[in-house]
Amino acid sequence: MAVDPGFLANISLFQHFDDDERTLLAASMAERTVKAGDVLFKTGDPGDSMFIVRTGQVELFVKDKAGQKIVLHVAEPGDFFGELSLLDGGSRTATGCALGEGELWILDREDLQQLFRKRPDAALDMLAAMGRMTRKANALLQARVSRNVNEEVQVDRGNLVMRTADIVADFSGSITFLLIHVMLFAVWLGFNSTPFAFDPFPYNLLTMTVSLEAIILSTLLLFSGNRSAARDRIRSDIEYEVNLKAELEVAHLHEKSDSMHEEMLERFSRIEKALNITRTSRPIPIVEPAKPA
Repeated sequence: MAVDPGFLANISLFQHFDDDERTLLAASMAERTVKAGDVLFKTGDPGDSMFIVRTGQVELFVKDKAGQKIVLHVAEPGDFFGELSLLDGGSRTATGCALGEGELWILDREDLQQLFRKRPDAALDMLAAMGRMTRKANALLQARVSRNVNEEVQVDRGNLVMRTADIVADFSGSITFLLIHVMLFAVWLGFNSTPFAFDPFPYNLLTMTVSLEAIILSTLLLFSGNRSAARDRIRSDIEYEVNLKAELEVAHLHEKSDSMHEEMLERFSRIEKALNITRTSRPIPIVEPAKPA
């Protein structure tokens, strides 16, 4: 079934093409029939073509660091995907899988280049369409961008009580804090051992003051400890994500190396079979015995 140029007019990427450009483009497209579960391409596969959905649905997804599937988009009839690989010939950034029976139109990079050679204005039209799509993607990224969580914790120091708790926690763990208390206790006990004592033995006022200080200080230290635990938990989560991503990358490399090994073995097997066929089909020369002189 030939590609209908009128159908291309309903696709945003080709709306600015004129009728002649769409006719040339439709003539160079190929048709492909898919069934449910057919994988069109996988993440990382080389790609130099784009797909247009005529009928059916195609699911585009990636897998996160934990190996779970994240559906990016479900292409409906009239949608297109794979346009990035069409332009730069780079690897696929997602996996495409057919959800049911359908028909797809495929546009190769070489066919698109031939169109550009015949109609250079078509290249400007496609660049304009891709520019609008890039601006839309940039706006989406700006709306969804998030800052580093550790930086958020460092910048947001909390209210006055939390800031005071951090200051007290830092100061109470210093040698200065210890020396000040030793000097105060020595002066207090020394002065109250004289006839001018205002808190004589058993130093009830000193006991009450130290008890109140211990209660307030322990509470502030607990506040600061909870904030430190929260920061440590965030750092641990980030380290876990980094380690998990590295582990998945290593596993992905192992899968690729195993696939390459299997492909090489299959190619060697085909080469060996071809050599065997060549050897058996080649006539064996008959060597006549030498005649006696």
